[in-house]
Amino acid sequence: MTHPYLEGAATPRVLAHRGLPAAAGEDSSVFDNSALALAAADAAGAQYIETDCRLTADGDVVLFHDETLERLLGDPRPVAEVGTRELEELFSHHGGLLTLPHALDAFPLLRFNIDVKAEDAAAGIGRAVAPHGARVLLTSFHDRNRRAALDAAAAAGAELLPASSAGQVTIALLLVASTLRLGAWVRRILRGIDAVQIPERFGVLRVFTPALVRATHRAGVEVHVWTVNDPERMQILIAAGADGIVTDRADVAIRTLQPN
Repeated sequence: MTHPYLEGAATPRVLAHRGLPAAAGEDSSVFDNSALALAAADAAGAQYIETDCRLTADGDVVLFHDETLERLLGDPRPVAEVGTRELEELFSHHGGLLTLPHALDAFPLLRFNIDVKAEDAAAGIGRAVAPHGARVLLTSFHDRNRRAALDAAAAAGAELLPASSAGQVTIALLLVASTLRLGAWVRRILRGIDAVQIPERFGVLRVFTPALVRATHRAGVEVHVWTVNDPERMQILIAAGADGIVTDRADVAIRTLQPN
């Protein structure tokens, strides 16, 4: 049975990676994952936002990718040691900070692909998404983080649990099982999974393989590839069986993959 998160949206799927901080070829002071970055992706026609969540020192779940403020602000402090109000001030000239509840309320038509970046954020993420299960997918490099967030959503009374994407260990097992053509093992590995979100390669290892795509599709699960910004590469991957593309250039991807 297809999760509502994957129903009624344009295909191939375009997932706007942390929103759309700048138009193609332009510099911008807008931070990724900010309110303006999400608004720009929404305005460009994106239906899916890929975003990340961490916990502030005040216990608020905010949209933020990195562990520290170094890349965005030249500040080495971890996000977990900075208060929410200070983060809001730091983001005030760069697109605006979003807490997860605010983001879900401010963009009621967008579907959120949420990476649970830290285990301590899982409970807050689960509570925040519990009323929005039909338009949320939870993922994490670490399967335990994703499962903890799903458990928290269930405990918060979610009528429908969010969709789910596999973590690194699950994907490694899937790669082995698909290569060996162990169909029953593939189905067992992907139980409770709605999408497999992978890079095309991990170092010298090719992750997006014909065998993995075939096996995953036979199990009724989608394959999304990240992070792809070249239009020609997007088309090649979709032709090879990818169901969706995670991209920094949602505007370009929509024009390329969803021209009508």
